[in-house]
Amino acid sequence: MGRRQTDALVAQLQHATIARIVSSPYVRSRQTVEPLAAERGLPVELSDALTEGAALSETLRLIEKVSDQPTVLCTHGDVIEAVLHHLREQGVKLKGGRRFAKGSTWVLEVEDGNVTSGRYQPAPNSD
Repeated sequence: MGRRQTDALVAQLQHATIARIVSSPYVRSRQTVEPLAAERGLPVELSDALTEGAALSETLRLIEKVSDQPTVLCTHGDVIEAVLHHLREQGVKLKGGRRFAKGSTWVLEVEDGNVTSGRYQPAPNSD
């Protein structure tokens, strides 16, 4: 994500309640959420459960762990693809098809610790 895209992400999420920001430790992932973290006064927490090639079970465990509060997770396409595939298999309604373009966002709604729905938001304007 370029600087304009990360700034646009901050604007895109300006009205969202965010309690935590967790990212893959990869530099580009951290750089994607650092402006949002700075704007919100939150630390960027790092998790190997969001790295490229992470085991789905680890990623799902992380999602469950943070589901009690509004959390931004920054990860990679293969991880998003695996999570979305799992959610579809569980019958979760996902609006936006099977998209997970670089820089895009999936907003997951959680009730009682379970993902109940999700919606796709395209990437903010690219450089």
